[in-house]
Amino acid sequence: MVDFMKRALELGWEALVAQEVPVGCVFTIDTKIVAESRNTVNETHNPTRHAEINCIDQVLDHCKANNIDYKEYFKNIVVYVTVEPCIMCAAALNNLHIKEVIYGCANDRFGGKTVLDVSKFYDHNYDVTGNVLADEAMALLKQFYKGANPNAPESKAKK
Repeated sequence: MVDFMKRALELGWEALVAQEVPVGCVFTIDTKIVAESRNTVNETHNPTRHAEINCIDQVLDHCKANNIDYKEYFKNIVVYVTVEPCIMCAAALNNLHIKEVIYGCANDRFGGKTVLDVSKFYDHNYDVTGNVLADEAMALLKQFYKGANPNAPESKAKK
Protein backbone atom coordinates (compact mmCIF):
# COMPACT_ATOMS: atom_id res chain seq x y z
CA MET A 1 0.00 0.00 0.00
CA VAL A 2 2.71 2.47 0.97
CA ASP A 3 4.67 1.84 -2.25
CA PHE A 4 1.67 2.81 -4.39
CA MET A 5 1.12 5.95 -2.32
CA LYS A 6 4.82 6.81 -2.68
CA ARG A 7 4.39 6.58 -6.46
CA ALA A 8 1.33 8.85 -6.24
CA LEU A 9 3.44 11.32 -4.22
CA GLU A 10 6.11 11.26 -6.95
CA LEU A 11 3.41 12.13 -9.48
CA GLY A 12 2.20 14.88 -7.14
CA TRP A 13 5.74 16.26 -7.08
CA GLU A 14 5.77 16.23 -10.91
CA ALA A 15 2.54 18.23 -10.83
CA LEU A 16 4.10 20.74 -8.42
CA VAL A 17 7.11 21.19 -10.71
CA ALA A 18 4.69 21.77 -13.61
CA GLN A 19 2.87 24.43 -11.51
CA GLU A 20 -0.24 22.28 -11.11
CA VAL A 21 -2.06 21.58 -7.87
CA PRO A 22 0.17 18.73 -6.64
CA VAL A 23 -2.11 15.72 -6.77
CA GLY A 24 -0.88 12.36 -8.01
CA CYS A 25 -2.92 9.21 -8.54
CA VAL A 26 -2.28 5.53 -9.20
CA PHE A 27 -4.87 2.91 -10.18
CA THR A 28 -3.98 -0.67 -9.26
CA ILE A 29 -5.35 -4.15 -9.71
CA ASP A 30 -3.84 -6.62 -7.27
CA THR A 31 -0.17 -5.62 -7.15
CA LYS A 32 0.03 -4.03 -10.59
CA ILE A 33 -0.28 -0.37 -11.59
CA VAL A 34 -2.78 -0.12 -14.46
CA ALA A 35 -2.90 3.69 -14.74
CA GLU A 36 -1.12 6.67 -13.21
CA SER A 37 -1.34 10.41 -13.63
CA ARG A 38 -1.20 13.81 -12.03
CA ASN A 39 -3.29 16.95 -12.29
CA THR A 40 -3.02 18.58 -15.74
CA VAL A 41 -5.63 21.33 -15.35
CA ASN A 42 -3.33 24.27 -16.15
CA GLU A 43 -1.39 22.40 -18.81
CA THR A 44 -4.54 21.46 -20.74
CA HIS A 45 -6.62 24.54 -19.83
CA ASN A 46 -9.32 22.07 -18.84
CA PRO A 47 -10.68 22.25 -15.28
CA THR A 48 -11.75 18.58 -15.33
CA ARG A 49 -8.25 17.18 -15.88
CA HIS A 50 -7.75 15.98 -12.32
CA ALA A 51 -5.36 13.09 -11.71
CA GLU A 52 -8.22 10.63 -11.14
CA ILE A 53 -10.03 11.61 -14.35
CA ASN A 54 -6.79 11.22 -16.32
CA CYS A 55 -6.41 7.71 -14.88
CA ILE A 56 -10.02 6.87 -15.71
CA ASP A 57 -9.37 7.87 -19.33
CA GLN A 58 -6.23 5.69 -19.45
CA VAL A 59 -8.20 2.67 -18.22
CA LEU A 60 -11.03 3.32 -20.69
CA ASP A 61 -8.51 3.57 -23.55
CA HIS A 62 -6.83 0.33 -22.42
CA CYS A 63 -10.16 -1.49 -22.19
CA LYS A 64 -11.27 -0.25 -25.61
CA ALA A 65 -7.96 -1.19 -27.26
CA ASN A 66 -8.03 -4.68 -25.72
CA ASN A 67 -11.75 -5.41 -26.02
CA ILE A 68 -12.17 -5.55 -22.21
CA ASP A 69 -15.48 -4.84 -20.48
CA TYR A 70 -14.58 -1.64 -18.62
CA LYS A 71 -17.48 -2.06 -16.19
CA GLU A 72 -16.01 -5.32 -14.91
CA TYR A 73 -12.45 -4.00 -15.03
CA PHE A 74 -13.17 -0.98 -12.80
CA LYS A 75 -14.70 -3.23 -10.10
CA ASN A 76 -11.19 -4.53 -9.34
CA ILE A 77 -9.42 -1.16 -9.17
CA VAL A 78 -7.96 0.30 -6.00
CA VAL A 79 -7.17 4.01 -6.30
CA TYR A 80 -4.23 5.60 -4.48
CA VAL A 81 -4.38 9.37 -4.53
CA THR A 82 -2.43 11.94 -2.55
CA VAL A 83 -5.47 14.05 -1.67
CA GLU A 84 -9.03 12.93 -0.94
CA PRO A 85 -10.92 12.97 -4.26
CA CYS A 86 -13.00 16.08 -4.88
CA ILE A 87 -16.75 15.80 -5.28
CA MET A 88 -16.46 15.45 -9.09
CA CYS A 89 -13.84 12.70 -8.92
CA ALA A 90 -15.51 10.88 -6.01
CA ALA A 91 -18.76 10.77 -8.00
CA ALA A 92 -16.99 9.52 -11.14
CA LEU A 93 -15.15 6.80 -9.20
CA ASN A 94 -18.35 5.75 -7.47
CA ASN A 95 -20.28 5.68 -10.73
CA LEU A 96 -17.61 3.35 -12.18
CA HIS A 97 -17.97 1.02 -9.17
CA ILE A 98 -14.29 1.03 -8.27
CA LYS A 99 -13.32 -1.17 -5.35
CA GLU A 100 -11.51 1.20 -2.98
CA VAL A 101 -9.92 4.63 -2.58
CA ILE A 102 -6.86 5.13 -0.40
CA TYR A 103 -5.84 8.75 0.01
CA GLY A 104 -3.14 10.79 1.71
CA CYS A 105 -4.63 13.93 3.24
CA ALA A 106 -8.22 15.10 3.53
CA ASN A 107 -9.65 17.70 1.16
CA ASP A 108 -11.50 20.06 3.49
CA ARG A 109 -12.49 22.42 0.67
CA PHE A 110 -13.80 20.09 -2.04
CA GLY A 111 -13.69 16.55 -0.61
CA GLY A 112 -16.15 13.96 -1.87
CA LYS A 113 -16.39 12.52 1.64
CA THR A 114 -15.37 15.40 3.90
CA VAL A 115 -17.38 18.26 2.35
CA LEU A 116 -20.20 16.40 0.59
CA ASP A 117 -20.44 12.67 1.18
CA VAL A 118 -21.00 11.47 -2.37
CA SER A 119 -21.68 7.93 -1.14
CA LYS A 120 -25.10 9.08 0.11
CA PHE A 121 -26.20 9.57 -3.52
CA TYR A 122 -25.24 6.11 -4.84
CA ASP A 123 -26.27 2.53 -4.22
CA HIS A 124 -22.69 1.36 -4.80
CA ASN A 125 -20.06 2.68 -2.43
CA TYR A 126 -16.37 1.98 -2.44
CA ASP A 127 -14.24 1.49 0.65
CA VAL A 128 -12.29 4.57 1.76
CA THR A 129 -9.08 4.74 3.75
CA GLY A 130 -7.44 8.07 4.54
CA ASN A 131 -4.31 9.44 6.15
CA VAL A 132 -1.80 7.26 4.32
CA LEU A 133 1.41 9.33 4.14
CA ALA A 134 -0.80 12.32 4.90
CA ASP A 135 2.05 14.55 6.12
CA GLU A 136 3.93 14.10 2.85
CA ALA A 137 0.79 14.82 0.81
CA MET A 138 0.01 17.93 2.88
CA ALA A 139 3.61 19.14 2.51
CA LEU A 140 3.18 19.14 -1.29
CA LEU A 141 -0.01 21.19 -1.03
CA LYS A 142 1.61 23.67 1.37
CA GLN A 143 4.56 24.04 -0.99
CA PHE A 144 2.20 24.82 -3.87
CA TYR A 145 0.09 27.31 -1.96
CA LYS A 146 3.16 29.18 -0.66
CA GLY A 147 3.52 30.67 -4.11
CA ALA A 148 0.94 32.25 -6.34
CA ASN A 149 -0.62 30.07 -9.00
CA PRO A 150 0.50 31.77 -12.24
CA ASN A 151 -2.43 30.21 -14.09
CA ALA A 152 -5.14 31.28 -11.66
CA PRO A 153 -7.68 33.77 -12.99
CA GLU A 154 -7.38 37.34 -11.78
CA SER A 155 -9.31 38.02 -8.61
CA LYS A 156 -12.71 39.63 -9.10
CA ALA A 157 -12.75 41.02 -5.56
CA LYS A 158 -13.21 44.77 -5.38
CA LYS A 159 -9.98 46.59 -4.84
